[in-house]
Order: sequence, then C-alpha cells, then structure tokens
Amino acid sequence: MKPIQPSERKTANIRDDAAYTPYTTTGGPEEGTSYIKLNPHTERDTGFYIYRMEPGARSTPHRHGGAEEFLIVEGELIDNDGTVYRTGDVVWLEAGTEHTSHTETGCLIAVYAEASEESPGM
Repeated sequence: MKPIQPSERKTANIRDDAAYTPYTTTGGPEEGTSYIKLNPHTERDTGFYIYRMEPGARSTPHRHGGAEEFLIVEGELIDNDGTVYRTGDVVWLEAGTEHTSHTETGCLIAVYAEASEESPGM
C-alpha cells in the first residue's frame, strides 16, 4: 500500500473559524452562513460539506437538483413549512423539493447533496 501524499489529503476542523468560507449566491453573500468543503473535484453544493448558520441566519430559497441528506450536528434549523430539526436529526429531502430555512439559535449541519441547487420553480 502506498502512503497518502500531502496533495491527496485535506483536513479541517469544524471548530476553526478560519476553515469556513462565506456562502454566497448569485445575489451576493448569504448573511451569517458559511461552509467547509474539502473535495476540489465537486461543485460547491454537491457531495459532502459542512454548512454553518449563525443565530438569526436564513438560507436563500432554493430547489434541490438531486436528493439531499443532512445531519444537524448542533443547534436547531426551521424550514419554511414550520418543521423544526434539532441536534441529532438526520433528514432526507427528495430531489425537486423547494424550501428556505432559518435558525434562531445557530446551527451546524453536515450535508450530502447529489446535485446542485437551483432557484425555486425551475
């Protein structure tokens, strides 16, 4: 077995503020949101990533291009239909679902998305 080369590995710590990149959309930055994505071979909203929302943050309304699964690592997330996800909840959303979410307390989410997000109604 050959050793893993430095160029073949990336690490980040979810407690390190410097590891996060502000999340932006075509309309500009999403206030109070950021992410960690290590895989340079996938688009930003696909594959695995960590999504962080500060207290009071809201996601941009979007449509899932593929299914999305996520784990609430800490905090609480509220969907536009009033569904509340809490620490430890594992969630699956069907491809094509549309929503926006917000958090009053702040939250940290581990996400896996099959395809990129789109604007609602596309």
